[in-house]
Amino acid sequence: MAYSELIKNFSRIRDYMREFYLYGFKSRGEYTQKSARSYDNERRRIESILDGYMRFRQTPEGRNVFLSIDSRKVPHNPLYKAWKAGSFTDGDITLHFLLFDILYAPEVALTLQEITEAVDRKLAVFEEPRVFDESTVRKKLKEYAAEGLLIMEKKGKSVRYRRSEAAQLPGRDVLDFFSETAPCGVIGSFLLDKMEAHPGHFAFKHHYITSSMDSEILCALFLGIREKREVTLETIHRPDGQTHVLKAVPLQIMVSVQSGRQYLMAAADHRQRIRSFRLDNILSVSPGEVCGEYDTLRGNLERMRQHIWGVSTHSFSGARMEHVDFTVHFGPDEEHIFRRLEREKRCGTVERISEDTARFSADVYDASEMIPWIRTFICRLTELHFSDPQLQEHFLHDLQEMAEMYGVEGGEDA
Repeated sequence: MAYSELIKNFSRIRDYMREFYLYGFKSRGEYTQKSARSYDNERRRIESILDGYMRFRQTPEGRNVFLSIDSRKVPHNPLYKAWKAGSFTDGDITLHFLLFDILYAPEVALTLQEITEAVDRKLAVFEEPRVFDESTVRKKLKEYAAEGLLIMEKKGKSVRYRRSEAAQLPGRDVLDFFSETAPCGVIGSFLLDKMEAHPGHFAFKHHYITSSMDSEILCALFLGIREKREVTLETIHRPDGQTHVLKAVPLQIMVSVQSGRQYLMAAADHRQRIRSFRLDNILSVSPGEVCGEYDTLRGNLERMRQHIWGVSTHSFSGARMEHVDFTVHFGPDEEHIFRRLEREKRCGTVERISEDTARFSADVYDASEMIPWIRTFICRLTELHFSDPQLQEHFLHDLQEMAEMYGVEGGEDA
């Protein structure tokens, strides 16, 4: 089979792009999940799509290939280019342009038979004209009508098709911002391609570009949420590569402001438990039946969010709820510390004990999610309590090890 730079199976290129960008320190021989030929073909496709971002490093184990993208210097996500390199058949592209040439304006409305005859007339000028049967044309028209590109109008027993009115595009700055910050921002990138280039007005300190590789998965989940459907998820456990298939009801997408990582909150395990799934661990999404209890499940999630610090809804200790509280001391010129506590408390509460002391407390499903945030106050903590004694012991043990590493005395008294 001849090699093509166009992408037929995005899920495959998605895996390789993730490997090259996130884990780009493997030689050709270390990619054991696919054949060497498959590796070479996908690498060549990525090199073609992301020309200028591929880098090579020679090591004793061989030549490592990786993607190098400095998001501070790149105003637009270059990974979107992969979505614009999809493959198509000669018949698809020919019929696409013929249909929109025939239905050249919104006021032109034709029946299936009239459109099929017009297609035949336009192709008759060629020595060996391609022939499209009526069922093929009907299928393509219905596909475009479902996408909103065409409108179907029924008059009596006949159905007529016409082009939709052209939508008014948002301003360039709106699309610039949307395409780089919003879930499924690739849509904004496609719209930007229809506009004249101009200098952008945005720069991003934290530019999370890898989420673009999950846009297809995210779009399918958004459709499930909008239509209140159950879906079938195929997920992968990265450490061992094991895949699992399960049914779940998608309820909400949550995005970490710290890492940009995207999560699905869904009712799983026969809808008895609300769980989180990392989007980059979801391989495919298939729509199922409409869920009659969708509103009840969504209400359950809203109530649970009062005790969800991150995305975890289950503690490792098995406790239904865990309590955390700590006291922070700050100086007279450090009022910003108190303001930060108020700003970042999420589902917790902050109490001002004195002019220079405040107490934070929260009841959450998984207190371990809070530890990275609590560590940022380490030098100001005067008291700290976890209801889970193992978690408290683990936290204090880490403090002791850090104190010993830096030669600080009294670490055990933290």
